This record gives sequence, structure tokens and C-alpha cells, in this order.
Amino acid sequence: MRKIKTLKKNYEFKNVLSKGKFYIGKQVSIYVLENHKNVNVIGIAVSIKSCGAVLRNHIKRLIRENYRLLKDNLKQGYDIVFLWNKKLQPKDANFHIIKNDLEKMLKKADLLNNE
Repeated sequence: MRKIKTLKKNYEFKNVLSKGKFYIGKQVSIYVLENHKNVNVIGIAVSIKSCGAVLRNHIKRLIRENYRLLKDNLKQGYDIVFLWNKKLQPKDANFHIIKNDLEKMLKKADLLNNE
């Protein structure tokens, strides 16, 4: 089982958020920037103001698991940042809605391979 590469530094997030293209879904938005490497690197951000640590980590786990299920069908060489919509209640986080959001946005971004 390969580990998912993640963005860790603040400047890496800022670079993707300022230069990348964004796509908005019901619960999650994504920013995509080409990184000219042979691997996708992801970052997940959930606002501190939206909820406490337990719910923030739950949302991150849901997003990370949905990405894990889709990563084999993705084109490689991109930095992807997932943002939780802070206007929504964290209790409304739903695995299937997040999955549909990610599939639609990744198709729109032309990152999902057609199979």
C-alpha cells in the first residue's frame, strides 16, 4: 500500500490556491495546479472556525478515503487541494456526497481517466 503524497508547507498551499484552477462542489471545492512531476500531491484544508478537531479530522478522513478510491483513475503530475465548504455544518459531511462531488469536479478538471 503506497502512501499518499501530501502538501505540508503553507507556501505550497498558497501556491496552489493562488495559481491553480478551482472547481466548486456541494461540500468540497478543489484547486488544481500542474506540478511537472510524475505523482499527484494532495492537500486537505478544513477551517478551524467551522468545527472542533474531532469533526475536522473526520472530514479529512472522508476526503482522503474518497481520494484513495479514485487515485488509480487519475492523471498524474498535479497538486490538488481539497477545501471543505465552511458554510455547511460538519455534521452534514456525507461519504457519498463527497464522492459524487470529487468525481464531478475531477471530470470537469479533466483529471479523471475515462474507463
